[in-house]
Amino acid sequence: MTEFTVLGLRVVRAAAATGSFSTTAENLGYTQSAVSRQIALMERAAGQPLFERHARGVRPTAAGLVVVRHAEAVLGELDTARQELSDLETTAAERLRIGAFSTAMAALVPRAIAAVRGQRPHARIPLREGMSPRLLTAVARGRLDLAVVTAPADPPAGVELEPLLDDPLLVAVPPSHELAGRVSATPAMLRDQRWIAGSADRDSTLLGAWSGSGHPDIAFVARDWFAKLGLVAAGMGITVVPGIAAPVLPPTIALVRIDHPDATRPTAIAYHPTHRDDPLRRAFTESLRDTAAELSAHIRHRLR
Repeated sequence: MTEFTVLGLRVVRAAAATGSFSTTAENLGYTQSAVSRQIALMERAAGQPLFERHARGVRPTAAGLVVVRHAEAVLGELDTARQELSDLETTAAERLRIGAFSTAMAALVPRAIAAVRGQRPHARIPLREGMSPRLLTAVARGRLDLAVVTAPADPPAGVELEPLLDDPLLVAVPPSHELAGRVSATPAMLRDQRWIAGSADRDSTLLGAWSGSGHPDIAFVARDWFAKLGLVAAGMGITVVPGIAAPVLPPTIALVRIDHPDATRPTAIAYHPTHRDDPLRRAFTESLRDTAAELSAHIRHRLR
């Protein structure tokens, strides 16, 4: 009986993210036939197709999405194991294992790490990217010392939270768009727009309570931020962008604030209670706060 393999799961995850077997092969350094072979083996293990094949690429089936979700968990745990093994010789006082969701990795977390490393050049700061619920679980289980997360309503036991910022949600539009040049736009002004989102499921996108009733017109689904912004720049639609990602957006994108009190994403610092008094954790937390303040000032300046 064919079994799931680490290599196969890695290929399935990459193919779901890119929507192309050829791009997956290029990104992973494999031949396209090798990628197709791994996909076939994983479909044999699953007992059903994992991808719908189309002329312009591939798209995960319902079974494929299940496998991708578990692949994320398995591969994340393996990455953590590799990191822990490589850090065995590093003392706890010199190491801070941190995690963050993807858009926090754009500017907030890298700049905070750079500031800490400037003061503590020998500190080891292993970094893990992931979804906030998984990061919170990793903190609760002691696999991460600190994580930047979307603040949960009910954090898991064993996790302490410190509010970091209420990150404003912005709308990215092409420079030629009717809203370009405006400081803000109301939900009513956005309601009839064509959207580019990370999922067709409204509840799993940033099109939250601020968007009001009804179903937004999701014209394109793209998980990768480069793909979303590329579609925006080409005039194919608009997308929601967290404010903390604004400093790294290209000049081909115009930003508009969403004029609604719910158009924010509360962001918090989660840490394990055993690290409450750790000097490196305190230094990194202070650096995160300083960086968050700088990013907030940048957003205000860009939206003038």
